Amino acid sequence: MSELRKMELMSPAGSFEALSAAVKAGADSVYFGVEQLNMRTKSTHNFTLEDLPDITRICSENGLKSYLTLNTIVYDHDINLMKKIIDECKRCGVTAVIASDHAVMNYARKVGVVIHISTQANITNIDTVEFYSVYADVMVMARELSLMQVESINKEIKRRGITGPSGNLVRTEIFGHGALCMAVSGKCYLSLHTNFSSANRGACVQNCRRTYVVMDKDEGVEFEVDNEYIMSAADLCTIDFLDKIIKAGVSVLKIEGRGRSADYVYTTTKCYREAIDSFYEGTYGNDKFGDWRERLSTVFNRGFWDGYYLGRKLGEWSDNPGSKATKRKVYIGKGLKYYESAGIGEFLIEAQGVKVGDELLITGPTTGVIETVMSTMRLEDEPVDQVKRGVTITFPVSEKIRPSDKLYKLVSVES
Repeated sequence: MSELRKMELMSPAGSFEALSAAVKAGADSVYFGVEQLNMRTKSTHNFTLEDLPDITRICSENGLKSYLTLNTIVYDHDINLMKKIIDECKRCGVTAVIASDHAVMNYARKVGVVIHISTQANITNIDTVEFYSVYADVMVMARELSLMQVESINKEIKRRGITGPSGNLVRTEIFGHGALCMAVSGKCYLSLHTNFSSANRGACVQNCRRTYVVMDKDEGVEFEVDNEYIMSAADLCTIDFLDKIIKAGVSVLKIEGRGRSADYVYTTTKCYREAIDSFYEGTYGNDKFGDWRERLSTVFNRGFWDGYYLGRKLGEWSDNPGSKATKRKVYIGKGLKYYESAGIGEFLIEAQGVKVGDELLITGPTTGVIETVMSTMRLEDEPVDQVKRGVTITFPVSEKIRPSDKLYKLVSVES
């Protein structure tokens, strides 16, 4: 495998908890948004400009690249904010800005900030790659391309010697896991028409994830579309054909999910980290796929399919508007203190009871994600098998916990 450059794994960071989870799970890079000029302004709590120094510090200390999404369409009244964001990116040392609007590309190039081209630019052919190579070294391919088309573009980049501003060959990026939009490269207008809330400005209200009634206008007969949410695509999952993606010449694999929780970021990143590493170690194969897919199914998902990469022409639609995760989180309490020498965490149980044997999840802005099982616990320094809410308990935790941390138990979802 020595002739292949190791593929970069990029994870979503919609919060400091998710950022810490991505770091802990082995991401090579993270992408995130600040203020309102990114495609997740409505679905997640975005960082502010004041957060940028902390984000870049955390990434730098852990050897991760940092990518800021500035990929909405930009109007004249947005220009000053756009420039302010890019100036702050330059000052803080953000690795690159992900852009689709030419105004963003133009200004970032002027001030010397590295640019990646967003999927919203809808890059579907080699000549478009050549056009954008004036601005960028990395380009996200349109989600509608097959893997064969992506491979053809990568081969042609090498044949033509298409280089970006750095002088290196242009690298391609694709989405590897997560939610898929029914619209071409996310360019949907349903939300704008129904709620005056533009998806292309990051404010999608997700009309496509709802149920609909169809009416025969001639006879006035109505019926509800049953079994399938006809515009709601199932989630993309590529973990069992990552070898094909790597061999197609893809340089960066992106996990979707800036609106998802820290445990989603941790689990998906960890699974794809293992899968990528196993390919280069020569151990990638069918014997691992079942475990990875089972773990991926425990966190938020709408069912899985392989997207358009293997040649499908029509999407697979979800039969459920919500998650099909096999486990759900139940909040039970919060962290109070960590006794480092003993490896013991102290928690206030304030919502539901907990017992020995329960599967636990601890999340926090600095902690990220800790997964553990309640092996033993103590109440007022006496061992107990279970407790009700309203008490303070201690139990072994392998890593430091903090007062800002939340404690959940994971409960199996009945099928």
